[in-house]
Amino acid sequence: MSAKRAFAVVKKYATANLPLPKRQTAFSAGYDLAAAETMTVPPGEIALVPTAFKAYIPPGEVLKIYARSSLAVKKHLMLPNSVGVIYALYHRVFQRAVGVIDADYVDNEQNEGQIFVALYNFGKESARIEKGERIAQGIFEKFYAVDGDEVGNGTPREGGFGSTGEQ
Repeated sequence: MSAKRAFAVVKKYATANLPLPKRQTAFSAGYDLAAAETMTVPPGEIALVPTAFKAYIPPGEVLKIYARSSLAVKKHLMLPNSVGVIYALYHRVFQRAVGVIDADYVDNEQNEGQIFVALYNFGKESARIEKGERIAQGIFEKFYAVDGDEVGNGTPREGGFGSTGEQ
């Protein structure tokens, strides 16, 4: 299934009856990802929110994860990896951060390739995320490598979340 672009439920949530990520409108670029469990994120803390899904991504593509913009405004939550465009909102500065899911992340030994959304609570109160609440959007994008790049001939990924560069 590695040449296909698709979402699938991970084994842990096989009986949870959660809907697959989908685009909400004809012109939406992102597939909405929802929380698979109810969670609370304390102030100043980071939580890994499970989505119950994995993504099959064709070679040469990546799935980028963007936090829903309403999370920053309504719940003081953002992606903590500090990638993205900084913009001012109500005299505060927020990051619109991006997470990257590589094509070889799926079906790895550690976590089957489940997509987790890391959320940081920059507020003063705990933020509650409900099971089924849409927290992020995934956008499939093409990427390019430099001429002569030989990494693509290397060994396959053996780990899960945060495992690249560990060998």
